[in-house]
Amino acid sequence: MIESTVRFDLERERRIGLPEAVFCAGKPMSVLVELFTRFCSPDAPAILFTRLTPEVFAALSPEVAAVYDYDPLSRTAWNKKREPRASGVCALVSAGNADASVLHEAARTLEYLGYQTRLFEDCGVAGLWRIEANIAAINACDVVILAAGLDAALASVVGGLTAKPLFAVPTSVGYGVAEHGRTALSSMLASCAPGIGVLNIDNGYGAACAAARVLRLLEGR
Repeated sequence: MIESTVRFDLERERRIGLPEAVFCAGKPMSVLVELFTRFCSPDAPAILFTRLTPEVFAALSPEVAAVYDYDPLSRTAWNKKREPRASGVCALVSAGNADASVLHEAARTLEYLGYQTRLFEDCGVAGLWRIEANIAAINACDVVILAAGLDAALASVVGGLTAKPLFAVPTSVGYGVAEHGRTALSSMLASCAPGIGVLNIDNGYGAACAAARVLRLLEGR
């Protein structure tokens, strides 16, 4: 029997300004138990776990699980957060509440990294008044993350209303031809609003890291 080997990249933050996180989906339970146990000591560095299902978290020993802050909506957990940043606020916008898990994955990642966030949920284009009511507050932030499924038209709308860096995440929400987010991805990539950065389907973590790169520059790092 071949056992999995964990080679954790502790030098990643020095190289790119972002620490490594643990993507839990698909990893053997034995590997996850090893990692959760490794980082549960008081002197362990801060670590973020993503795509962590409630079933897997519930399978940890109570002593280990008690160390971690777990959020089932975003499916993220951390042992401790990074030091708060002196500046930088990210607006997180969703088209609908069905996009919440992706949006909150991004929000929790940024919170873990020490950045401030403001959430603007359920702002889809079927009721344009919702984005109109929030656009001034969105534009008061430094960078924007947007999560939308179905036709993902909200990306073009917001892209035409903000000058702030905008990272759009297609979500796997919708019926039939929505094709588990592929239609939203194509719509965002084909947007007529210039300069939108488009992430992979459901990749809230990746959007948060993209936003963190921008916010880090604002700090002069």
